[in-house]
Amino acid sequence: MSTEAAPRPTYGNWRRPRKPGLGPLGLVGTVGVFGGLVVTLLASLISLYAALIVCVPMAVVLAPLTIRTQDGRNVYQLIALRLGWRRRKAKGAHLYVSGPLSARPGGRFRPPGMLNKVTASEGRDAYDRPFGVLHHPSRNLYTIVLGCDPDGGSLVDAEQVDVWVALWGQWLAGLAHEPELRGASMIVETAPDPGTRLANEVLPRVKSDAPPVARAVMEEVVERYPTASSEMHSYVTLTYGVRSGRKRTKEEVIADLAIRVPGLLSGLIAAGGGAAYPLSAERIAEVVRVAYDPAVAADVLNARVQHGGTGLEWEDAGPAAAVETVNSYQHDSGVSRTWLMTLAPRGTVQSSVLRGMLEATSGTRRKRVALVYRPIDPATSARIVESDRRSAQFMATSGRGMVQARAASEVRAVEQTAAEEAAGAGLVEFSLMLTVTVDTVEQLADATATVRNLTAASRVLMRPADRMQAAAFTCTLPTGILPWEQTLVPHEVQEAL
Repeated sequence: MSTEAAPRPTYGNWRRPRKPGLGPLGLVGTVGVFGGLVVTLLASLISLYAALIVCVPMAVVLAPLTIRTQDGRNVYQLIALRLGWRRRKAKGAHLYVSGPLSARPGGRFRPPGMLNKVTASEGRDAYDRPFGVLHHPSRNLYTIVLGCDPDGGSLVDAEQVDVWVALWGQWLAGLAHEPELRGASMIVETAPDPGTRLANEVLPRVKSDAPPVARAVMEEVVERYPTASSEMHSYVTLTYGVRSGRKRTKEEVIADLAIRVPGLLSGLIAAGGGAAYPLSAERIAEVVRVAYDPAVAADVLNARVQHGGTGLEWEDAGPAAAVETVNSYQHDSGVSRTWLMTLAPRGTVQSSVLRGMLEATSGTRRKRVALVYRPIDPATSARIVESDRRSAQFMATSGRGMVQARAASEVRAVEQTAAEEAAGAGLVEFSLMLTVTVDTVEQLADATATVRNLTAASRVLMRPADRMQAAAFTCTLPTGILPWEQTLVPHEVQEAL
């Protein structure tokens, strides 16, 4: 008698939203082309020279829109990035100094950059558990942070893993129905275990009259354990906005969030999140403090074990000094570099595709992988899906040969997406960021090679966040920073470009 194992489910069919317009021009470029043709035709009625005077500058202006990099950026966006970096460097904005010896009022160590104006408050949910709330006054956004200890994939049945993945997808789809939710992120942080918790658990329990051999064995275990182990922390951030025209106080917003926390935690637990809990304002400050100064991680753990907390406040969670360069971000005792995803894995993958990227990596002080989600409401999802269907069917019937075969494959993908959306599935935009922190600048070369191997194994294409390392570093922290909410140009306008 023989049994045939059921095939493992595969995942995929993620695709970039199709931008309206002709080819790589986008909506703005397409409007510019047709407008230029109309003006050129009107000028040609006057004379040929008048038509050339209009046509040549128009072509020069629109030509950079047709040249795009692998991640979809055009020449104007690259120029804007370089000009922005030069402007920040000329103003000294790439340098940050805080503390009593700085010129900043208060003499405290506030986090830099996009976190400088953020304030922290605290509320209590229905189970009287404290949870921290970060308020972003520039956009009037509120962020809560949930911590979880996911069950590992070792010695777990494949069927159980598939159930967890399905429930995680269901939890993400439910975010589209969360009122006033702007975005969410899942952050997995790994670091070498300093051994503080093990030492505090084992050494106080060793009796003074214990045999010397037994005492020596326990001391050696405590000493050598950190070299072969690592610690992993998982955080989920949820950022909410306040609708325009509604005046709500901070206390009213916190009371509203307190009602939602238990339901969100129960969904995480069902999706394999293990013991899920809200993070207090003190815990959020500790996470940010350790990210900027990895050398104090053992001290923070030791204070938490011995005294039950550190008493750290948000105003003291930042670094004493930070320097941003083109390809790195130096902060207190660490040097970090961040990569951004440019293309998701092609084809289908299994649920363990990111396992290597999420596991601890030797030779690094800390590593964070941040998955950023932008849920789309059901009405907008249906409109996007139908628009993609029309575009894919048009491309499939307008070409020949290889182009037509590729377009036919695109049609099958959008038809599957449309069927799933019609059956109740949610539509979510997502991206991935990876931050690696080392001790010195010289170690960045080895860290870059390690990241290149990890991304290749995960079939994810990534590029360094050059000239915006400080902002990218902040986006990988569990503080609720949403990239599309921090740009000067609105998200809808950027999509049109």
